[in-house]
Amino acid sequence: MAVVDAATDGATGPTVSLQPGHTVFGAGRSALWALILRDLVVLRKHLFEFVARTLIQPFLLCFVFLYVFPKIGQAVGGANPNAQSAFATILVPGVVGISILFQGVQSVALTMSQEFGYTREIEDRVQAPCPIWLVAMAKVLSGAAQGLLSAILVLPIASVVHAKGVEAHLSLHWWVVVTMVPLACVTMASLGLLLGTSFEPRNIGLMFGFIILPVTFLGGTYYAYTRLAPVRVGGWHWLQTLVLINPLIYINEGMRAAFTNAPHMPLYVIFPVLFAFMALFLGLGLRNFRRRVLA
Repeated sequence: MAVVDAATDGATGPTVSLQPGHTVFGAGRSALWALILRDLVVLRKHLFEFVARTLIQPFLLCFVFLYVFPKIGQAVGGANPNAQSAFATILVPGVVGISILFQGVQSVALTMSQEFGYTREIEDRVQAPCPIWLVAMAKVLSGAAQGLLSAILVLPIASVVHAKGVEAHLSLHWWVVVTMVPLACVTMASLGLLLGTSFEPRNIGLMFGFIILPVTFLGGTYYAYTRLAPVRVGGWHWLQTLVLINPLIYINEGMRAAFTNAPHMPLYVIFPVLFAFMALFLGLGLRNFRRRVLA
């Protein structure tokens, strides 16, 4: 919108100047917020489904490993309650990390799969008055917000579902919490963008079988990274080396640094690597998104 200013000059007559009512940055910011708000409104309408989807897997993990197994004498970690509590301390942050992973992938990748499908609903989104990449960023940020909500919901549940005497020893380190959790959420939402724009809708099941499942089991959810040292061939700790390409291992180690006093990977390693993964996933995801929209 343009603003017209008219002034009267005795010598030359009226002069008119045109000034934009909104800057490009302001218009893009308004469009970005509108796209995010739309996703959050949809989430509010399906809040029950979101909560159920978020809590069912973490609840079952804690219920089976921390309640059922100790009750039937098959507790992970050994018969000693202290060893069982040590395992609970390792598991609970891992459950938060895996919840952020699944929420980021489901809220972004599955949505992308639907919108790039036969109906091409994505065409409605890219008609917003903003660059194409900003539409993708709105998906990432809304997915990150949902991941943050899942972390808030899961941590209390995971910390209280356990048998008597088997409990996680939690100790919140707030500066790590307020930096690590949002970084993890954005990283996993960026991974969701990359996966959602890389797989065709008909092949979305392959994504879970060949990518999400290995990432989950080799992501340190049920064990600390340092515990992988005995798995080696000769003098080479091959598994401990292999899992370093898995972003979930850094997220789970970061969650242990944020929520417990358990041994964990150094933070000066975790933060730079997660930033690198986020930049990589986001860059490739934005490129794929633009390519598929313009195809």
